[in-house]
Amino acid sequence: MPNAPENPRILIVRLGAMGDVLHALPMAAMLRLALPGAQIDWVVERRWSELLCAPESYPVGECSAGRPLVNAVHVVDTRGWRKHLLAAATRREFTVSVAAMRSAHYDAALDVQGAAKSATVARLSGAAKIFGFSDPREWPARLAYDVTIEPKAAHVIVRNLEMATALLARMGHAVAELPVKPLAEWLPRDLAAERRVEAALLSHGVAEEPLAVLNPGAGWGAKQWPEQRYGELAERLKARGLRVLLNYGPGEEPLVRRAAQYSHGAALPLFTSLGELVALLRRAHLFVGGDTGPLHMAALLGVPTVALFGPTDPERNGPYWPGCRTLRDTASETNYSHRRTEDAGLRNLTTAQVFEAVESLLA
Repeated sequence: MPNAPENPRILIVRLGAMGDVLHALPMAAMLRLALPGAQIDWVVERRWSELLCAPESYPVGECSAGRPLVNAVHVVDTRGWRKHLLAAATRREFTVSVAAMRSAHYDAALDVQGAAKSATVARLSGAAKIFGFSDPREWPARLAYDVTIEPKAAHVIVRNLEMATALLARMGHAVAELPVKPLAEWLPRDLAAERRVEAALLSHGVAEEPLAVLNPGAGWGAKQWPEQRYGELAERLKARGLRVLLNYGPGEEPLVRRAAQYSHGAALPLFTSLGELVALLRRAHLFVGGDTGPLHMAALLGVPTVALFGPTDPERNGPYWPGCRTLRDTASETNYSHRRTEDAGLRNLTTAQVFEAVESLLA
């Protein structure tokens, strides 16, 4: 990029979902390390904005504990806008969001999502150059790109880092090396959420106990390990001296209730918001779950993690950081079709196998 500024203005476009936003945080960290004086902003769906900025923190300004990686968070609500396409409120919110992005006069927008809507958002930002992958998830996205990156890696975190590296090279900046371990400081610190989690743990009498967090839910049924085995695992973990919490979010209460019943009192269900989940996992000694957002959050926070993979490929989006064990049976076939049916490979993973992985990890 000719005449590239010393402190460029960069927009990261990763609207969702939870795990995908978490997979893009290392890219933001690399850019922040390489360009400490740059303006690095992010556009994200409202429901995932707490992954970038704590609710009590102002969404624009110098980085802080409540907004550690980016200078500004542009919040959009594409799902809500589609539902109320002709509403005055939709037009107003859309206009304000686009105007806020355009007023920043970005030198580059990085579309790491590769969807038609994310590429459209990148183009609407008015950035001078739009970067995207040569193999986006949806081929029309390529029409919006000025610069296409040929990714060499399989894992999405490394692919994202390749895009950041390409941007730095085109701007004539050196590449910053990331730490070999994840940094918990990459996620916002929400003091109000920490107080709520502390109060919940105190009310259950487990605030001082070593915590194991199990997450039975997942994006679709084929990624879920049977809830009965989560219950059996909870019993074994309790016998090992851990206090077991079953984390769940909206709509997952029936699933978690069944897992708790199978645990015969060994596991305690605990509902958390995004900020509360971050606060809870900062205290956790162990995490076990399938391929879903809380798993990737635990791995990013450096929690010893056992990942249970079925139809999705861990080579592409499994836990990237040290301190994780990934289990996947050979009967699992890679499939991203959001099937609700059980995955044969996940069904083959026994409670004994998972507990053995826990033992080897904690040893």
